[in-house]
Amino acid sequence: MSRLRLGLAVAPALVVSATVLLLAAEIASPRVADPPSQAADLTVHEWGTFTSVAGEDGSAIEWNALGCKDDLPGFVNEFAYSGLKGRLRGTVRMETPVLYFYSPRELEAQVTVAFPQGLLTEWYPRADYAVYQATGKNGPPRRLQPNLNGLDFSMRGVTGTIEWNHIKVQPNTTPRLPRENAPSRYYAARETEAAPIAVGDQHEKFLFYRGVGRFPVPLDVRLSPEGAILVENRTHDAVPSVILFEHRGDRLGYRQAGTVEGSTRLERPSLDGTLAQLRYDLEDALVEQGLFLKEAQAMVETWRDSWFEEGARLIYVMPSRLMDTILPLRVEPMPSSTARVFVGRIELVTPETVRSVTTALAAGDSATVDRYRRFLEPIVARMGAGHADRASQAELLQCR
Repeated sequence: MSRLRLGLAVAPALVVSATVLLLAAEIASPRVADPPSQAADLTVHEWGTFTSVAGEDGSAIEWNALGCKDDLPGFVNEFAYSGLKGRLRGTVRMETPVLYFYSPRELEAQVTVAFPQGLLTEWYPRADYAVYQATGKNGPPRRLQPNLNGLDFSMRGVTGTIEWNHIKVQPNTTPRLPRENAPSRYYAARETEAAPIAVGDQHEKFLFYRGVGRFPVPLDVRLSPEGAILVENRTHDAVPSVILFEHRGDRLGYRQAGTVEGSTRLERPSLDGTLAQLRYDLEDALVEQGLFLKEAQAMVETWRDSWFEEGARLIYVMPSRLMDTILPLRVEPMPSSTARVFVGRIELVTPETVRSVTTALAAGDSATVDRYRRFLEPIVARMGAGHADRASQAELLQCR
């Protein structure tokens, strides 16, 4: 990975450890990079999501961020060996970033992504993948072998990297794209006007990857004693769009906070909203941040059954400057235009959620329990020993 030369722009209030910066410096080439060439007719757009769970103090807590459910087609690549993902502990699940390419002519490109505080766990098409582990406070990082022996499963001091070489951007072509019979959220991202791409003999409409990390998200979110939602921006960059969403049974509602620069208080929404209007408002916010309309629609369609599922959560747009710190990206040749729009989702363990799971557990209502299964670990932890014995908790947390 000789061309992995990535700079990190550290956001003022998101503290990045010296170890992480050392990792980035060691991974980067010691030679000064030549100025990259620029393609005046190349546009690159990216969207993705970060999912976290708010603890009682408002900050993102550690949880089994990769969860039980595998919702990707079988042709997608996974790192290391089967079952390893379930052992990883993080604060953030990075879900389905996709990179689109637009050009009126055929061209060849190269893309490198680094994740200085996490691992990249799935990707497509095929790519060169590496993991670096810090060896000490001042020691150089070491590259782990493909079996990842010695990996710190808490992902402290870990950097994952991925590189796609010889990407052929092929506008005005209609290659056969891989598809399996089983339904998957993966395919919705294809519904754009982006150019098809090829890496070797593998074709797609985008570059795809996923991961899990350990880093502070820009917003702290907690419940006030009165039940309101208290939001604090921990960065010096304004969070451009914040929405409080709640879904209970067959009713839902949401409240828009707009741009959040410091702290704000949100009253719980009345549950008289419509999904159609919420989708429209979300798509509008994504377009305002730089996505094309079909990209915004594809993003919302990809995550509609997740963002809008049972429970309460904050949905926000990541400040764009933070992306250079959290997920450095390099594209060669340099595009004339680049947009990176990431949506954060912070799950709230509200008293209503705890009561719902507690009641369902006591009644043996597995259907209700399954609605929350992805976040059962932090919910059960909030319930406490008085609500579920060890055997019940163990049964709850089993993958199904």
